[in-house]
Amino acid sequence: MRDCDHFPNFGSMRNSLIFGIVFLALTACGKGDYLPRPKGYNRIDLPERAFVSLQDNYPYQFERSIHSKVEADTFNLAEENWINLAYQSLGAKVHLTYKAINGNEARLRDILDDAFKLTAKHQIKAYSIDEAVTRTPRGYVGVVAELSGEVPTQFQFFVTDSTQNFLRGALYFNTAVKNDSLAPVIEYIKEDMAHLMNTLEFKN
Repeated sequence: MRDCDHFPNFGSMRNSLIFGIVFLALTACGKGDYLPRPKGYNRIDLPERAFVSLQDNYPYQFERSIHSKVEADTFNLAEENWINLAYQSLGAKVHLTYKAINGNEARLRDILDDAFKLTAKHQIKAYSIDEAVTRTPRGYVGVVAELSGEVPTQFQFFVTDSTQNFLRGALYFNTAVKNDSLAPVIEYIKEDMAHLMNTLEFKN
């Protein structure tokens, strides 16, 4: 069994997660760091990890890898404050999309629903979709989705403060190489994204 048979209750699961996230965001106060689960892969030489603060004037701030380049999102439907982190040497990009919530709980629910739908679009090709709810050191609620199989995006996440700000990220590669061959690079960038989430600060 694979494809949609793996996710017969994805719609109801998504609704439960949305309810849980809204509840967490409005009531919980714990703190924690997100860390991707370690996996074993063949050794591959990757850049030495180092980070620098995002310098541009966005409604969010975080530490990004020095091996990533900040680019404006050129997608024709891109909104203000959407950017890409381009790992040119690794042939990868992390697309970051920002939404203002403006204290509107109904808007938050709609944004969360859209985020889960974007992940669910990959369920036909994915062997599995593992989702986890976490809380960042600044008390923001985050959701991490790790996808396995020949899918265009293997790692997605979003972070929200539940009242004013929402930031979503998705990892893509500019290559048709099988994901098994990309596994060490995927794991490398996942750790960078964990650092991004754990250093994220919304300015509003």
